[in-house]
Amino acid sequence: MHISGKVQGVFYRASAQKIAHSLSLMGTVKNLPNGDVEVVAEGEKEALDEFFRWCKEGPTQAEVDSVSRKISSATQEFTAFTILR
Repeated sequence: MHISGKVQGVFYRASAQKIAHSLSLMGTVKNLPNGDVEVVAEGEKEALDEFFRWCKEGPTQAEVDSVSRKISSATQEFTAFTILR
């Protein structure tokens, strides 16, 4: 997923990690140089759908303008949901 808006400096990554853990998702979240956030997530379809809905809102301080979602086959390369620096 690619999330744009006021999504850096508002605890978006930490909040995404917490929600992903609660949904038993695996993957990564990272800030992009242009101010956006990128998320790669794997898990059950229902959990991914719920996570996508959360990403459109984000944490309280965020102002999400858009979320683009690309669905592909799981790689199963992740063992946790981590924040990349």
